[in-house]
Amino acid sequence: MDVTVVTPELPEARAGNWITAARYRRILEGLGHRVRLTTAYDGAASDALIALHARRSHPSIRRFADERPNAPLIVVLTGTDLYRDIRTDRDAQASLDLAQRLVVLQRMGLGELGEEHRAKARVIYQSVSACRANGAHPPSTYFRVAVVGHLRPEKDPMRVALAARRLPPRSRIRITHVGGVLDPELGRQAQEENARGGRYRWVGGVPHWRV
Repeated sequence: MDVTVVTPELPEARAGNWITAARYRRILEGLGHRVRLTTAYDGAASDALIALHARRSHPSIRRFADERPNAPLIVVLTGTDLYRDIRTDRDAQASLDLAQRLVVLQRMGLGELGEEHRAKARVIYQSVSACRANGAHPPSTYFRVAVVGHLRPEKDPMRVALAARRLPPRSRIRITHVGGVLDPELGRQAQEENARGGRYRWVGGVPHWRV
């Protein structure tokens, strides 16, 4: 099959939607399909469309539904659309109606949908390939925890830093937080936590391969 995957993010943004779309492409290509990854559907011949984000990808969803009404149309609800936009935004709501299948990324997401949309929704959990140890051994001095996520209000990114303050002095936990600043106030808070010199350390945004 020729499959088009639409995501509102560009690869240089290193945002979750792009990473998810790129993962879908690898999986589908591994299954023998031809996959085109783009930020907007332009009318190219395609047997199916997978669109990430109901509101931001709505123009592509609408065009594909109009031009290929009998072809499979899947809308992946990735975050802010599921927990905010579908309640108030007409484009997001229309995307739910146009989709033949809806995808949520965790089981409780089904509860955000009305009955008419829940029936065509499926849960697909995010996955990751196991890391290769390459002969490395776990650190013996500290128990190190990596937190990966941009600094944006929807993620409540400083929660882990606040939780770390409540750990007892004898705790061996040390936290490294990787993520770019999408909200200046949260960036300021992360810098303040770094200055505290505690068990939390924010290192900013880094390339995907380095993470």
